[in-house]
Amino acid sequence: MIRHIVFFTVKRPENRDAVFEGLKLLETIPDSIRLEIRPNLNSDPISPEGPDFVVYGEFEDEAQLAAYKAHPLYTKSIELVRPLRDTRTAADFIS
Repeated sequence: MIRHIVFFTVKRPENRDAVFEGLKLLETIPDSIRLEIRPNLNSDPISPEGPDFVVYGEFEDEAQLAAYKAHPLYTKSIELVRPLRDTRTAADFIS
């Protein structure tokens, strides 16, 4: 299984809702075992200014992850979110 985790920060606070809605499109892509998009609680005292949103996904293998990234809604999400985000940090690992 591949776990896919992506952290997003938003450029401007007034764009948080738009970024969240753009990311939520990803949950409708059928090519995953599990996919969740949630606001970060920012409860870690060591890094209280952490990311605004977390994307967490589980995929059977690299082929399923590639199918997810090839889906038209993935492209649509990028088009909506990229202009409004500040940073994006992704990590994939085998579990």
